[in-house]
Amino acid sequence: MKIKLSPAAGYRGYQRIGENITKGIPDMHEAIDCYREITPGMYGALGRVIEGVNQWPHDPPYIKALMEEYISFCTDLSRKIVRGIALALGGSADEFEGERAGDAFWVLRVIGYPGVSNTNGQNAPENDIGCGAHTDYGLVTLVNQDDGITALQVRNQSGEWISAPPIPGTFVCNIGDMLKIWSNGIYDSTLHRVINSSPKYRVCVAYFYEPNFRCCSGASRCL
Repeated sequence: MKIKLSPAAGYRGYQRIGENITKGIPDMHEAIDCYREITPGMYGALGRVIEGVNQWPHDPPYIKALMEEYISFCTDLSRKIVRGIALALGGSADEFEGERAGDAFWVLRVIGYPGVSNTNGQNAPENDIGCGAHTDYGLVTLVNQDDGITALQVRNQSGEWISAPPIPGTFVCNIGDMLKIWSNGIYDSTLHRVINSSPKYRVCVAYFYEPNFRCCSGASRCL
């Protein structure tokens, strides 16, 4: 695999099924991971491990330009969402900008989940977990799901797992751990998991909008 994820590639590139680990358990998905590109020395020793450029497949030839345009769109949309949340919390629209998220870091994962295989005519129980239960560590996550395949589940306040089916033309927006901290818990992190019980291969593109790379900020002043 020419674009295999590795330390030498700044942890960018392709992961095989089972190589991503959530809470010690391999996830049943494959993915291409990319990050905001970091030039050598940009963040000193702190950023050295993820310095590098993103790796894209050579086929189709337009995928790099297409995904960079998509990332730009998601960055702009996420910034607008976070500005709206700042207003809803009683602060100014730019409350979370500047040294907090004015130069936001981001991560994007293109994820593929195998469908359930049949064993003696019956589906294997709940497949394996496509992605184990977790919260995202950043501000907000935009999840773009395959139409027609419901696999994303979110745990509600009663502790029940509920499905988040895809709605054409929309994103699911998850709240991350940093936004929970900055809002003093008013916005809670979204605990979620993925179980693909469909026989079809499922594709999901998840865009993670993060604070500035060097941000060390605590709870929001506006609360």
